[in-house]
Amino acid sequence: MSDWLAFFFLLLVLGLALLWLARRSRASTGLPQGRVIAADVGAWQRPDRPLFSRRHLLTGRPDYIVADGPDLIPVEVKSARAPARPYDSHVLQLAAYCLLVAETSGRRPPYGILRYADRTFEVPYTGELEEDLLAVLREMREDLAAGDGPRNHDDPRRCAACGYREACREALSG
Repeated sequence: MSDWLAFFFLLLVLGLALLWLARRSRASTGLPQGRVIAADVGAWQRPDRPLFSRRHLLTGRPDYIVADGPDLIPVEVKSARAPARPYDSHVLQLAAYCLLVAETSGRRPPYGILRYADRTFEVPYTGELEEDLLAVLREMREDLAAGDGPRNHDDPRRCAACGYREACREALSG
């Protein structure tokens, strides 16, 4: 009988060690507790389709969507080291994912997560952040309608600073 007891004790210790390792690994990702229901990074399968809001004419695909109880939390992963505070552009990108999750699921996420290589930020999805996002979207659409979008090929300075210049067939010389 003592062999069975020793075997049982060994299995119990092994099980607890594996549980501890799994929790430690999960904590290091910066993801909240909950079930990952969609992912778009690494070896994970891509979700079938990006999220789309007909109301806001906006589409996008967060790197993860995590179920946290009844809430769906978008997660955006950045490979760079974390700044002192998240960049505004990253916060607005995450806000767009929050808006898309709210529109497609019918449930507003209370926050989103920005995961940098060495730090994680939980960004509250407030009404103020949503208004900031909608204001930026309006400004972008107004700029595009006025012909002042990021691909305006009438401005050599803007063209020279464009991140797509190397691949652009319409790049201005100068």
